[in-house]
Amino acid sequence: MPASQSRARARDRNNVLNRAEFLSLNQPPKGAPEPRSSGRKAPGPSAQPPSPGDGARERRQSQQLPEEDCMQLNPSFKGIAFNSLLAIDICMSKRLGVCAGRAASWASARSMVKLIGITGHGIPWIGGTILCLVKSSTLAGQEVLMNLLLALLLDIMTVAGVQKLIKRRGPFETNPSLLDYLTMDVYAFPAGHASRAAMVSKFFLSHLVLAVPLRVLLVLWAFCVGLSRVMIGRHHITDVISGFVIGYFQFRLVELVWMSSNTCQMLISAW
Repeated sequence: MPASQSRARARDRNNVLNRAEFLSLNQPPKGAPEPRSSGRKAPGPSAQPPSPGDGARERRQSQQLPEEDCMQLNPSFKGIAFNSLLAIDICMSKRLGVCAGRAASWASARSMVKLIGITGHGIPWIGGTILCLVKSSTLAGQEVLMNLLLALLLDIMTVAGVQKLIKRRGPFETNPSLLDYLTMDVYAFPAGHASRAAMVSKFFLSHLVLAVPLRVLLVLWAFCVGLSRVMIGRHHITDVISGFVIGYFQFRLVELVWMSSNTCQMLISAW
């Protein structure tokens, strides 16, 4: 026994962890949780069982969080394609905005480009149509002008409604003009000037007898109006393309609800 005790003392003496500087390693840290007992304690009077709503909420969170993480880490192909096309649209629109400000490369041509855009504005077209309608003395002319006025009003309401719904800003920080505020054309998508130019061009090509050079000039005018809105920084390229598409469908709608000569005469007499 004495030999075994002496060997135990020597082993304890040689143990590094028994030194004074290492005694704190053998002690449990402060605030450590007590070991759980094998027996279960009976719930006291203050303990309340978890409500079913808490369990359902926890299950819902556990089901949603992994899905959101997967969506962020693994975006869909459609989302990647859409964001890529949107980035290309913004980049190309900024490159074409050569008249967007005074410091732009084509700043000297800004006034002329804005004048081209004004030719597709709604106020001059509505005012000119009403003036021609008052001066017209033929039934056929009044019928065409009344339907053109209907198409112009439809264009303004459609563009204003879609712009108010989408609220997309232009590629540059440009303030709308007074004429834009009058026609509620204050946002970028869709381009109201482009939709109006496309609709008016298609309307004239369908209901007026024009020579081939005039037809070509009419199409070029519509294209230049849309391009001018991109050059001054008011719209993106996709805004103008969408405006052309909307203008075409507006023309098709007016063709479907075309007012006859008798209806036009009744409206003119009531007016």
